[in-house]
Amino acid sequence: MTRYNPAVTILSMDFLAGLNPQQKKAVQSDPGPVLVLAGPGSGKTRVLTHKIAYLIGFAGVKPYHILAVTFTNKAAKEMKNRVELLLGKSSRGLMLGTFHATCAKILRREAEHLPFNANYVIFDADDQRKITKQAILDIGLDIKQYKPGSIHAVISQAKNNLTFPEDFSVNTYRDEVIRRVYVRYQNYLLASNALDFDDLLLWTAFLLEENPAVRDRYARRFEHILVDEFQDTNFAQYTLLTNLSVFHRNIFVVGDADQSIYRWRGADYQNVLRFEEYFSDAQVIMLEQNYRSTQIILDTAMSVIDRNPTRKPKKLFTMRGKGQKVILREMYDDREEAVYVINTIAGMVAQGKAQPGDFAVMYRVNAQSRILEEAFLTAGLPYRLVGAQRFYGRREIKDLIAYLRLIRNPKDDLSLYRVINTPPRGIGTKTLASLKTIALKTNMSMGDLLLALAIGEESPYWNMFSKRAATNLSRFGRMFSLWITHRDELSPLEIMDSVLDDTGYRDYIDDGTDEGKDRWDNIIELRRLAGEYREQGLDAFLETVALVSDQDTIEDDVNAPTLLTLHTAKGLEFSNVFIIGLNDGILPHSRSLEDQEELEEERRLLYVGITRAKNLLVLLYSLNRNVFGYIEPVEPSRFLADIPITLLDEGSPGFVIQQSAFKRREDKWDVKPLSSVGLLEKKYKPGMHVVHAQWGEGVVLNTRIQDEDEIVDIFFESVGLKKVSAAVAKLDIRK
Repeated sequence: MTRYNPAVTILSMDFLAGLNPQQKKAVQSDPGPVLVLAGPGSGKTRVLTHKIAYLIGFAGVKPYHILAVTFTNKAAKEMKNRVELLLGKSSRGLMLGTFHATCAKILRREAEHLPFNANYVIFDADDQRKITKQAILDIGLDIKQYKPGSIHAVISQAKNNLTFPEDFSVNTYRDEVIRRVYVRYQNYLLASNALDFDDLLLWTAFLLEENPAVRDRYARRFEHILVDEFQDTNFAQYTLLTNLSVFHRNIFVVGDADQSIYRWRGADYQNVLRFEEYFSDAQVIMLEQNYRSTQIILDTAMSVIDRNPTRKPKKLFTMRGKGQKVILREMYDDREEAVYVINTIAGMVAQGKAQPGDFAVMYRVNAQSRILEEAFLTAGLPYRLVGAQRFYGRREIKDLIAYLRLIRNPKDDLSLYRVINTPPRGIGTKTLASLKTIALKTNMSMGDLLLALAIGEESPYWNMFSKRAATNLSRFGRMFSLWITHRDELSPLEIMDSVLDDTGYRDYIDDGTDEGKDRWDNIIELRRLAGEYREQGLDAFLETVALVSDQDTIEDDVNAPTLLTLHTAKGLEFSNVFIIGLNDGILPHSRSLEDQEELEEERRLLYVGITRAKNLLVLLYSLNRNVFGYIEPVEPSRFLADIPITLLDEGSPGFVIQQSAFKRREDKWDVKPLSSVGLLEKKYKPGMHVVHAQWGEGVVLNTRIQDEDEIVDIFFESVGLKKVSAAVAKLDIRK
């Protein structure tokens, strides 16, 4: 247990200034497990940073003995800056970062206990999809039938549940296929001395579970563990935390089960309940005072979330006053929604009521941004789109990162494939195939074989290639060998500049066109970022760029409306918020309509979106959706019916909501079996193959009876997901 040091001269009041009573209670909480249930906008980051500063500055805890984890680099950086501002000095030694970055550091230090080397690289999302696809092809399967994305999602879920390939449960033929792909996928990673995102958690949990001495060393070191966004932890993260807190038991977690919206990637809000069960002596502190939104916005959010049956009740309040009523509007279709958004923003800016950067437009899925973007472009108005091609996803950036990854880890064949002929240097498909074949025969990685060829004709492997192939490979091998020789004495920026100079990359990428100049500007920006890692080194730089999230790339100084998904909006705030596409099938998503847990999460997602708004909240739904040129009628989101009319402005169609389809249900929340509707007998079933006259063959995903018709959700290879009327579509069932 921590011994509080009375000799410390800094008074605790210095770290309590400006906190409300509940926040002070959290910061001053006694040693032991603490659960802080923090509503949106209640100052949880403030509590966490003040708690860290309080431990260091008042309680006398050394920064080295504190671990603080969060979910984004942006949040970690903000927390670190705030702590140092409070302390008035550096917090050097404090381990503060994302879960993944923290695990990456531990794995490098403890690599001797693991089946990979300390110079491993982290494969990004694109890399993961590529090797999943290759694994599927390697076992002779059709990637159209076994989609790499869906297969990898199952592998990711298995890893988050701490399941290795050999432990993967097989109950169906598809399970057996996934297990075989998982085995090849994992073997490829290990052969490349690489990890994916999930491996960072999986191998750290494995390390702590299988090596008690290592676990005890870290558990003794971290006298205090602090966790942000605890409701978003998955099983692997929960296991890590319980292992690391086993000795001191000083674990301080902050979370809100109402904001748990990442179930699809393994997050489990039930971890909040498990925490109270595991740490039966935990102090529980509620933060209900909101500093962001007006009371009407908070009441709107509470009216939506209160319908979730499994939540812990809390009442959000603010001192900001009632504020403006919520605007709810009914539009003809999604294009009219976009026009309304543009006109409202333009009008408020023209009247001097707001700046363009004060607005955010949120939606359920990325595809909804297309019509919005068209509207902004047509109006000639700038915007920033979050979740589009990220800076680190650009071709020239991925090229340079691949070079650096290969220099750090010569066994990284995936990076080698990307750069071996970029810029072109006469190493074509045939030469590359020979390199791969001979590497397999000689039991070497392709990178190691390249290094062996660097010495030229004296290499024992020279004569295994044609003279032209050996010459070109050897020329690249010499550059490669030189970079590796100097990598430990050079900074990331100096290594990058060596690559740029030696390969003539600027002449390759900057062809004098506007696009070429933009690409070179992107490289200049990457150089600037690399320059910040002179002290930390190449490993730290590569970890940062591999683990960056969409939120980390949001520019704070752009004065333009922000377009983003509701998932990405988590943790952000805006003066004025539009939430568009509030229709059943979109929010809640069609995939959730027959699953109680998923439907609850959809409700939480809307709650998160509503609580991003400070002053103005605009909710939009439409009567129709324009899908591939066809107008389809849609219903308002069932969640809208739970908002009291008294919270809506006079122009809101409250009567429309009350008279709409949800009124036909006695309980709008309960999910009832489709057969209970009793209007028609369903003809189509999930999994059934059907043929449409225009769109060809598709697979039925879901069906429901609506207005004396059977509505069928079908995924067509030609056009994707479609919702069709069985009476109109005339579907043929494929036997």
